[in-house]
Amino acid sequence: MDYRFSSRVTALKSSVVRDILKLTQGKDMISFAGGLPAEELFPVQAIREAADRVFTKGASAMQYGLTEGYLPLREQLCERMGHKGMNVRPDEMLLTTGSQQAISLIVEVLTEPGDTILVERPTYLACLQVFEMNGLNVIAAESDEHGIVAEDAERLIREHRPKLVYAVPTFGNPTGRVWSTERRQQLLEICSSYGVPILEDDPYGEIKYDVNAVYPTLFALDQQAGRSGSVIYTSTFSKTVAPGLRTGWAMGPAEVIAMMAKAKQAADLHSSAIDQQIVSELLDSFPLDEHIKVISASYGERMREMQGLLAGQHIEGLRWIEPKGGMFLWLELPEGLDAEALLRASVQKGVAFVPGSSFYAYDPQRNTARLNFTYNIGAKTALGVERFAEAIREFTARS
Repeated sequence: MDYRFSSRVTALKSSVVRDILKLTQGKDMISFAGGLPAEELFPVQAIREAADRVFTKGASAMQYGLTEGYLPLREQLCERMGHKGMNVRPDEMLLTTGSQQAISLIVEVLTEPGDTILVERPTYLACLQVFEMNGLNVIAAESDEHGIVAEDAERLIREHRPKLVYAVPTFGNPTGRVWSTERRQQLLEICSSYGVPILEDDPYGEIKYDVNAVYPTLFALDQQAGRSGSVIYTSTFSKTVAPGLRTGWAMGPAEVIAMMAKAKQAADLHSSAIDQQIVSELLDSFPLDEHIKVISASYGERMREMQGLLAGQHIEGLRWIEPKGGMFLWLELPEGLDAEALLRASVQKGVAFVPGSSFYAYDPQRNTARLNFTYNIGAKTALGVERFAEAIREFTARS
């Protein structure tokens, strides 16, 4: 059979992270590539006990569920979000198969092929796949250590009239940056004045290294300003509990959530009802906020460990800004070094990372790289950094 695949799939680029993960399987490889949380910090026993309580309910626990998701979990999430200044009702929330599906559904119901979407430069590579799959034109606003540059965002919005703005303002992927409150408010005011909704992606927002720091979400700031409805928010339990549970959520105006539910019915009827019930039981009995403090403290130590190891290599021209949370270190490599070529050499030495060019919609800065610091620790991190530095030195010696 000669299959003729659709143009939207044949033109779609494969995920660089997925490809690297396949490349490193079954080898003596140290991976700084995937956004993998630390498995040793998963609350395995608490999840097992929560699952046991779900199955004591009998066969009904395994029945079909609501497309919108398990109602008790939505109610629990509404309460959790309320503590962060985001006040929603269960009918303004949809449970999804991770936040990636939430993003896909939002894009599906709010855009048409040929529409334009505004992102930060650089941005999350898996979202670029979603935008490409939906036939969108992507424009990218400049950003710095304080977040998206409001003047550039407004210029692009005025010139291109995008249907949607995609933003990761708190510990963004790949840069780890956190936007200032001023930049958040500026973007909200700009988007409100031009009538452009914002998709706020917040998978890392709770993983902060200063427990006393407060980073208000765009959603909360929008409500505080009395402009409720400008932001559709999405997050996930993948980084705070375990990614294998594949439970995320989206919040926004009831009419947007209803349309997303309609699109979700066509996609998968509903996300795993078992997983949602397990998460609900977990929230009832497990001190999640204390657990998040534990993993945040551990990740902060791992981040500082990797920074110290990289600094100790004394590589001229290697720069980064210390992240205040999240899971990634964004590197600017020595001038003229192509990170994609460096990756091939690094893999030969037994270490992997993600070239920064993958995170740009166009015109990439090729001497950039994203390193994950949460999955490895101690001697393994030290050996990985040593191999990474060896590969850089070999390249710089040739030039």
